[in-house]
Amino acid sequence: MEEPYKVNDKITAREVRLVGDNVEQGVFSTRDAQKIANEQNLDLVEISPTANPPVCRIIDYSKFKYEQKKKTREMKAKAQKVVIKEIRFGPNTDDHDFEFKLKHAKAFLESGFKIKSYVHFVGRTIVFKERGEILLLKFAQALEDIAKVEQLPKLEGKRMFLILSPKVAPPVKK
Repeated sequence: MEEPYKVNDKITAREVRLVGDNVEQGVFSTRDAQKIANEQNLDLVEISPTANPPVCRIIDYSKFKYEQKKKTREMKAKAQKVVIKEIRFGPNTDDHDFEFKLKHAKAFLESGFKIKSYVHFVGRTIVFKERGEILLLKFAQALEDIAKVEQLPKLEGKRMFLILSPKVAPPVKK
């Protein structure tokens, strides 16, 4: 695996800006900076190669790599995972079923989930595309106070989809 940073002898710049703990900060030749790092039994690591001159830090490289991995792991753990809940309708869904599914959709949205509601056309019911679209638009309109439409009804194969996401961010769990 290729190292993300240049270390010690792999630094090719003539001069580097030196930063770090217990180090006189300033611009040094790469050879002098390497001597300073060797005196402290640490590594010279190129942190910002695009700067002019490149910025190097005198640190313990293995400890630095460990802390970088730890930071990325923490960032992944804190990243919000998007969960999509599906709600299925038929083109002839009755009002009671609609209200029942609407109640579940409200609960999902309040929990912070996205909703993918769809009308599944079985057999010859595909001729009722307009009913399916009307049903999905009615569903979106009933939820407009707590959800925003991410994708309007769209027919793909035997299903017509509508994607909704919550307007407000869900409460953060501690």
